[in-house]
Amino acid sequence: MKGADHRIKQKEAGFSKSKVDLSGEVGTYTLAIIKPHAVAKGHVHDITERIKMSGFSIKDSKFVHLSTEEAEEFYAIHSGQEFFERLTMSMTSGPLAALILEKHDAVRSFRALIGATNPAEAADDTLRKQFGESTVLNALHGSDSDQNALREVNFFFTDSGSADQK
Repeated sequence: MKGADHRIKQKEAGFSKSKVDLSGEVGTYTLAIIKPHAVAKGHVHDITERIKMSGFSIKDSKFVHLSTEEAEEFYAIHSGQEFFERLTMSMTSGPLAALILEKHDAVRSFRALIGATNPAEAADDTLRKQFGESTVLNALHGSDSDQNALREVNFFFTDSGSADQK
């Protein structure tokens, strides 16, 4: 995204520039990523509205264009899987929206909201069913544990994290 379009999309999504204190109760925060193909298709506003309507607060957010090295680091757990190259290529294809979400039992609640990895198998009322196209182009990433949520938030939102806003 470039120039004014980027700023407009950030404002529409309710994106903030504030620093977030994640010292609250364990299980209160999770990382959400609106993947590049969903950003490119203009789904950021609709997805963030559904997230907020589901009781989440968006504590911080930013657009990031990952390098190949950053995508490989972020998804290192999947290294060696047959889909790894397609996943990292899709995650570097354009800017993504990274969001810190807050809600009691955030990880479980967000994973229920996004649905199954394969949109064809996701429940009808889930975000992946509505916005996903395939297992790799499934519109969203959500942390799978409280421990990974903290690691993933730090990856995108700390000065020492790997992904810089671009």
